[in-house]
Amino acid sequence: MLFLHGYIINIYAPTMSKDIVAPIAKVIPKKLKKHNDIRIDNYFWLNERENPEVIDYLNQENAYYKSKTAHTKDFQQQLFEEMKSRIKEDDESVPYFYNGYYYITRFEKGQDYPIYSRKKESLSANEEILFNCNDLAKGHAYFKLGGLSISPDNKYASFGVDIVGRRIYTIQIKNLETGEILSDKIENVTGGSVWANDNKTIFYTTQDKITLRSDKVFKHKLETNASDDVLVYHEEDDTFNLYISKEKSRKYIVIGCGSTLTSEYRILNSDNPDGEFVVFQPRVRGLEYSISHFGDSFYVLTNKDKATNFKLMKTPENATEKKNWKDLLPHRKEVLLEDIEIFKDFLVVEERSNGLNHIRIMPWSGEGEYYLPFDSETYNAYTTTNVDFDTDILRYSYQSLATPSSVIDFNMKTKEKEIKKEQEVLGGKFDKNNYIEERVWATAADGTKIPISMVYRKELKKDGKNPLLLYAYGSYGHTMEPYFSSTRLSILDRGFIFAIAHIRGGEDLGRQWYEDGKLLKKKNTFTDFIDCSKFLIQEKYTSPAHLYAEGGSAGGLLMGAIVNMAPELYNGVIAQVPFVDVVTTMLDDTIPLTTGEYDEWGNPNNKKYYEYMLSYSPYDNVKAQQYPNMYVSTGLHDSQVQYWEPAKWVAKLRTLKKDNTVLYLNTNMDAGHGGASGRFEAIKELAEEYSFLLDLEKIKN
Repeated sequence: MLFLHGYIINIYAPTMSKDIVAPIAKVIPKKLKKHNDIRIDNYFWLNERENPEVIDYLNQENAYYKSKTAHTKDFQQQLFEEMKSRIKEDDESVPYFYNGYYYITRFEKGQDYPIYSRKKESLSANEEILFNCNDLAKGHAYFKLGGLSISPDNKYASFGVDIVGRRIYTIQIKNLETGEILSDKIENVTGGSVWANDNKTIFYTTQDKITLRSDKVFKHKLETNASDDVLVYHEEDDTFNLYISKEKSRKYIVIGCGSTLTSEYRILNSDNPDGEFVVFQPRVRGLEYSISHFGDSFYVLTNKDKATNFKLMKTPENATEKKNWKDLLPHRKEVLLEDIEIFKDFLVVEERSNGLNHIRIMPWSGEGEYYLPFDSETYNAYTTTNVDFDTDILRYSYQSLATPSSVIDFNMKTKEKEIKKEQEVLGGKFDKNNYIEERVWATAADGTKIPISMVYRKELKKDGKNPLLLYAYGSYGHTMEPYFSSTRLSILDRGFIFAIAHIRGGEDLGRQWYEDGKLLKKKNTFTDFIDCSKFLIQEKYTSPAHLYAEGGSAGGLLMGAIVNMAPELYNGVIAQVPFVDVVTTMLDDTIPLTTGEYDEWGNPNNKKYYEYMLSYSPYDNVKAQQYPNMYVSTGLHDSQVQYWEPAKWVAKLRTLKKDNTVLYLNTNMDAGHGGASGRFEAIKELAEEYSFLLDLEKIKN
């Protein structure tokens, strides 16, 4: 054992794995003062990404994790091969038709990355390969192609490439007729771009170099230098983010500006790229709206007039301010209006009630509206790629916890449906009839009923002995849909129950559900999860010796909170890229995403919010007590939750926890928030998580 720069470095051979001592990060106390309150952060120094000591420490934690789990290495490989074997390697998407071409995304056997292609006018036409990402990814530990956009004349494609995982892209342009990549190179951008109808102008967004907030829209002319690009709009309010898009009608290019509570749009006729963008409706704090253009009108989905669950309004395209908006679909207290899809003869509305989504078909004629029938107790159905107005065909997707995802073409006139594709689960062992799906309701401490979606094998007995993995997110109004996963079968078939807790902070039961789990009501998110856990134990689905919890990002914050508040309920916890250092992060407005988050968490520069955050921030509330077994993952280049949050948290836990449970920090030194970029590399990361759970359950194969 050596000391290097103040902290312990463990030198070991693999055979010594049982004796290896966990790395102990050095302590450099830093005083953090706010509102006359002083916090001491012993591990603040870990935020120095370029400091060799920090990299050494992360590598030490990785080495410790690998050594302590060396006995599961073969099993991890087995799990990986098993999960991989269920996936159709040479898979492809259902083609969609747009502007004279069918577009297809496909994978080839043994390849990690997608191939984007198209066929002119007919599916029997020759395939044109637009991008083979397997070739483009060669030599890169991380690769992501994003923002693929085709010019209206079908001649050019603009595309963004990220080779770090920090969501910072370089935009380039490809001549699809010659295969040539043009000299245009636009660096340090968000990746997406939109073509004007002149086929030579693109609009794109850039981000602040420090905070990575998307804040500027530029205009670029083909085959000109990026340094000559014209600034079109600069969003100076640091709580707002920007994006650029094009309406389905192709008539308007749209700049969208949004914060958690407020929206604003600017529109420009696509035929006039050198014109001025016009504000659709100036921002009013608390007014949220989104726009869809059709014919001579815009359709506006909005919370105007205290429509908490949103309503649909309509306004002429030449009179877009809110005073001109007229009600089309009124607000309903029990039904959340999530999205719309416009067709020539039909309006399709996506709604949510009682925690489930519904698709409503409404002919413009006003006669014979109906809902698509879904018969499962818990499911997920949503519209997918519908790029054409003039069609009776609605494309939607359906799946449940036990039913593989299907893409369905539904004729809205005849009500006939055609399953275009059902996700294949290879290997010949999967039969959805072997599993039971269930939706149960737990009661929270304040009497609120919380839905839980579950799936497990038919033969399972409710005797309190089943391992159960409870998953949740619970922030930003993000609904946790009950989705199918072929990889999940690897734990279901080994006796696990998989459950999703639809806790407050998401939008699972409507907008109020979200409002009741944010800002000064944030703790409802954590207590809901704990109450769901207690319910599952009480009903004998599992017991504390066999209950596991998992969450990522803001769901990782949830994990950090519950292990402080109720560690006795869980045998193991998986925290992926967890947001755990809430107060310090929210006080640092140089960190990506912080300022835009004030409406979600509160602004700690305000004493009331500071004190409330401090009362639940996982890092600040680590104490000398017993903790469950824990597996914590992060990415060195994560732009959303910086790697140092989980690193500091683990370092503090190591010194304070009073037990012999395992604590692992696994840092991907090549990736960001989303983990590994290749489809198979991502499965390897999942095999690590599953082997952690199965090892705790003493399941060896």
